[in-house]
Amino acid sequence: MSREGADHALRARADERDRISGDLLDLESHTTYRLLKDASLRGATERRWAAARESLAGLWSLYDAYRAVLREAEQVRASRGRLGTDQLARLTELLAGESVVLRAAAKPVERRSLRPEADERLTLDATVSRMDAAFQEVTGALNDIDAVWNALLPRLDEAAADLRRVRELARELGESADPETVFAAEEAELARLRAAAVEDPLGSAAGPELDRVAGLLAAGRAEHEQAIVVKAEYAVRRETLVAALDHVRAAESEERLAHGAVVVKIALPPQAQPRSRVEALAAELAALDVSADPWVLRAKRLTALESDVRAAEERARTTAKALYGLVGRRDELRGRLGACQAMAVRKGLAEDPAAAQRYERARALLWSAPCDLTRAAAAVDDYQRAIHGGK
Repeated sequence: MSREGADHALRARADERDRISGDLLDLESHTTYRLLKDASLRGATERRWAAARESLAGLWSLYDAYRAVLREAEQVRASRGRLGTDQLARLTELLAGESVVLRAAAKPVERRSLRPEADERLTLDATVSRMDAAFQEVTGALNDIDAVWNALLPRLDEAAADLRRVRELARELGESADPETVFAAEEAELARLRAAAVEDPLGSAAGPELDRVAGLLAAGRAEHEQAIVVKAEYAVRRETLVAALDHVRAAESEERLAHGAVVVKIALPPQAQPRSRVEALAAELAALDVSADPWVLRAKRLTALESDVRAAEERARTTAKALYGLVGRRDELRGRLGACQAMAVRKGLAEDPAAAQRYERARALLWSAPCDLTRAAAAVDDYQRAIHGGK
């Protein structure tokens, strides 16, 4: 090397050493690395981390040998202000040659030879490449483990928070002799899943099981929160239900009136006979008033009853509207029949025996009471086709 080349190479290697030193310090301060150092691991994670630790130990050995070479090179450079031929030769050997010496590792006796083990010699570039490969193996293991922990541990914490909240609400409801036993099976399952996630994240298959347990606890929390609200609002909501039942009675009365008015005009099937639900709904409300069920169950029953009452009123009003609509449908068919007859007159088909026979049949069906709408509609269509040439 020239003097300028040697100085440049030495500065570049010093910067490289500082950068590597910073990366190794960052690695040792990494949260997951610090957790794994003292963690009790098992399974796939234990095997992966053991291999990573072995690579890390090799990395430190390489780094120590690498620093030793650079330290010697810096000493050679500092020995003289103006480098001579011997110093340049030594710097060339240290900075560009196979100057990093890795002592042969001791082997188990069954793998030894009586011949001396040869030390391995590497250039600085080869040493850095090998250190980087080891570094990538360690950080790869950290990233894989960290990814699983980041996915599972927050969800485990959230499920545990739901469990604590459920027990707080159970104490507030005052119905459980020992709120700490609420969801005891799920608590044990959470503890098992957490242990599996912490000790063997790479071998853990906790996802589906955690989905199930977390779903149960989230639903339990929602149910207990609803129970608290229902308990506080029960009197008000009961009065609202009583008023809503009166609306159902009115709607069902309108439905019966509609049926009575329509059934004499339109032929209705037996299943169209109105069936009241209001008494059954009122009985459910009365049973709810004296129920000894826990508030979680009573809240569900009250919510379901409110929904059923709304549905009963809506059904009765919809049915009444549909019944009156049948009369409108009959009147519409009568109008169509009249329009078709006028068209037959314009076309000179009014006296046609086949068309006239179809007209009379449709008219008889539409002006009979009760009217069979299905047959009447078919008869009007038949007459319309006749005056349009069968189309």
